[in-house]
Amino acid sequence: QVLLVESGGGLVQAGGSLRLSCAVSGRAFSSYAMGWFRQAPGKEREFVAALNWSGASTYYAASVKGRFTVSRDNAENTVYLQLNDLKPEDTAVYYCAARSRSGFGYFTGTKDYDYWGQGTQVTVSS
Repeated sequence: QVLLVESGGGLVQAGGSLRLSCAVSGRAFSSYAMGWFRQAPGKEREFVAALNWSGASTYYAASVKGRFTVSRDNAENTVYLQLNDLKPEDTAVYYCAARSRSGFGYFTGTKDYDYWGQGTQVTVSS
């Protein structure tokens, strides 16, 4: 069983920054593609950012490109999401996800991932 634990969420004013972390259990982390998703109240979970096993390939939703940065540290079994220039519409629960199935590159669909964290709340005030 692979466990994912997110941290780093909180309340921040518009224009502020946060850094989310996702610690992943197990020895196979360096082979996983990873992703970040978010879900606002009353809305479906949506893709935010993803990266391949090495972190060399990344992809972002248009709404966050240029403001968010995804990265990973395979030695620490951790993936990060740096959130800059936050806006009220970024308010959501943020989830990290791991894909243990084979496949190259990054993945943007919720069904592409096998394991999910419990989420961390990000609230941006105007």
